[in-house]
Amino acid sequence: MNFDFSDEQKFLRSEARKFLESAWPAARARGVVDDAAQSHDADMWRALAEQGWLGIAIPEPFGGLGLSRIDLCVIAEELGRVLAPVPFASTLYFLAEAVMLAGTADQQADILPRIVAGELIGAFASSEGPGVPTPATLRTTVSGGKLTGVKLPVTDGGIADLCVVLASEDGKPGLFLVDLNGPGVSRETLKTLDPSRGAARIAFTDAPATPLGAPGAGFDLAEQLLDRAAVLLAFEQVGLSDRCLEMARDFALERYAFGRVIGSYQAIKHKLADMYINNTLARSNAYYGAWALGTGAAELPVAAAAARVSACHAAAYAARENIQTHGGIGYTWESDCHLYYRRARQLGLVAGASIAWKERLVGRLEQRNAA
Repeated sequence: MNFDFSDEQKFLRSEARKFLESAWPAARARGVVDDAAQSHDADMWRALAEQGWLGIAIPEPFGGLGLSRIDLCVIAEELGRVLAPVPFASTLYFLAEAVMLAGTADQQADILPRIVAGELIGAFASSEGPGVPTPATLRTTVSGGKLTGVKLPVTDGGIADLCVVLASEDGKPGLFLVDLNGPGVSRETLKTLDPSRGAARIAFTDAPATPLGAPGAGFDLAEQLLDRAAVLLAFEQVGLSDRCLEMARDFALERYAFGRVIGSYQAIKHKLADMYINNTLARSNAYYGAWALGTGAAELPVAAAAARVSACHAAAYAARENIQTHGGIGYTWESDCHLYYRRARQLGLVAGASIAWKERLVGRLEQRNAA
């Protein structure tokens, strides 16, 4: 069991970091935040497609690079460092993974090449408001191939072309593919804390829907999909957390107060040390999740939940303490600190809130121990 990246993956990470920090620094996210008409950075999205990153873990027969999901984790971490304002997670972690997990041969042949080419933006719609959807609370229904209901919030739902929707058919939950540019779909933009990633309320009224996976297996498939996404999102959160620590460290070593750099004071040292400990724990759990995801290990449900919980905590803590370390400057609009805080909070809700994952982790550990 190897919990570190290989030399090839470390080289990929180094080259990806050079490319992103030179061409697409975190300040690019500010362009989307400051412009309400922009929902994402379309130029960056095209650049990622040209780099081949949209197909990094998609098999070669569908136009992808055919690399592993651990390679995708490497890219996810670097995108998290620069606050990439693109629908990478919605399209790759959810739509592509759902199609590879449960799609038919025809669905895979139709959808995956378009994702690789950057021609298709995806989304995942399971939430219908506050709380975790359950078979008893699921109100979105499918009848005769037509889907009706309301989903919110749907991350990147305002710009997505194709959506994976959790809905009930004949009383049984299932996953369905819905063309968001087709009939029976209306979208309303929602305001969130992180405007660099859009969200929408989507209303379906007899919208044509195509089954994805076996009938009645919706919640089981959704759980598998969320486990995969949780690991990949954890790497975005680890990248964000590490960048926050670097920002706080650099500022602490250049800012003077009472004749000394503020990094020499015990209070600042404690903040940086706690950020480092949280980040290291989150990285360790993310590596465990990546190993489980990459090998198809039976531990994936536990590893994914552990990665999700620790990454949510590390990102929220690092983003908050980064602002605190910067003092009054950290609270200004001109500082990038708030961009990281906004993204940390947003990532903490995509794929479900941390508290729900804590309950899921405890439940899975109890099941494992009882077996």
